[in-house]
Amino acid sequence: MSKTMSKNTPQAIRGTQDIFGPDAEAFAFVVETFERVRRLYRFRRAEMPVFEKTEVFARSIGETTDIVSKEMYSFEDRGGESLTLRPEFTAGIARAYLTNGWQQHAPLKLATHGPLFRYERPQKGRYRQFHQIDAEIVGAGEPQADVELLAMADQLLRELGITGVTLQLNTLGDGDSREAWRAALVEHFRAVKNELSEDSQERLEKNPLRILDSKDRRDQRFVADAPRIDQFLSDEARRFFEAVTSGLDAAGVKWQRAESLVRGLDYYRHTAFEFVPDEGSAAAAALGSQSTVLGGGRYDGLMESLGGPPTPAVGWAAGIERLAMLVGEKAPDRLEAMVLVENDAGVADAIELLASLREGGIVADIMATGSPKKRYDKAVKQDPQHILRVDERGYHGISGEGDTARIVAALAKRKPSP
Repeated sequence: MSKTMSKNTPQAIRGTQDIFGPDAEAFAFVVETFERVRRLYRFRRAEMPVFEKTEVFARSIGETTDIVSKEMYSFEDRGGESLTLRPEFTAGIARAYLTNGWQQHAPLKLATHGPLFRYERPQKGRYRQFHQIDAEIVGAGEPQADVELLAMADQLLRELGITGVTLQLNTLGDGDSREAWRAALVEHFRAVKNELSEDSQERLEKNPLRILDSKDRRDQRFVADAPRIDQFLSDEARRFFEAVTSGLDAAGVKWQRAESLVRGLDYYRHTAFEFVPDEGSAAAAALGSQSTVLGGGRYDGLMESLGGPPTPAVGWAAGIERLAMLVGEKAPDRLEAMVLVENDAGVADAIELLASLREGGIVADIMATGSPKKRYDKAVKQDPQHILRVDERGYHGISGEGDTARIVAALAKRKPSP
């Protein structure tokens, strides 16, 4: 126990984390890279409330899902209304799209990031308060929207330096295709119901597609010969998927077909996808069982579940914590210049100097406490590229190795002393 902490000091809530040091720098690097890449693709920034009416999630995610029935942080406010901390972004974005008249901007490319909340068992890379980046294209029913979104995700992972990850892709077909496939799956799994896992037996009538991605060995032996979506695709759904895959090929995005990749909720249509670490890769070793790096799909039926008109949409989300684990440790930007105040009479000049350096885009700090020797020792310990000395006579010189041109240029722009 820390010397500064007594037995009465409150502890952090289980499943939350205090992010600091290299971990915080990696976290910030993920967010900064996401912000830069989303601007390249002209995705507009959006911010939504951290909590919504509980019905927003119950109606959009589904009353029977684990998220709604077991994992949501819901509470009654003083007005007697049931509110819920957001467990994901898409439902809130859909609500905002409908209530704020964002239809006028369709097709609308949106990006956001922030904390989400789920009451589940904390484990490696999974927390009760966690953070995601999220990108959506709302009001676009064309395959090109799926290609655009996936190209952005692929570029983001590359710019984060994340390798050994493959895009796995499937189609869920249009509404008719999906319904025919669903009926065939129910018939297939009903014949072996008693041999399925308890979870899959419960899902059989409500959500049979979820059985396809079961990790339970009791289920997997029956999944191998289960009906495939391709047997039920309409001509239109087949053309849609072909347009997505040919678009990805043209964009240089590598992908693999994954016929067992599904989305259980009825409003999902057409494209479903996940970026998954390759077996034996460093990414797989870092994430362990939490294998999905980034995932999403097309959800053309969601707006109707919230009382809106039929609205095509596609989106993805990725956990910032997981991406930060793959990015690895990041140290703060290296200190380029340390302003060393050799005696207190030079403080004012040193502060002016420091401001000029930072305005010139130089990472700079100041050392102005302790004895002159301690100040110097502390400054050296920070490992700056350059030390700028200041005393009562003002600034007098740069020491250190490397290019001083940027520092000289920044100082040349200083306001003249009165």
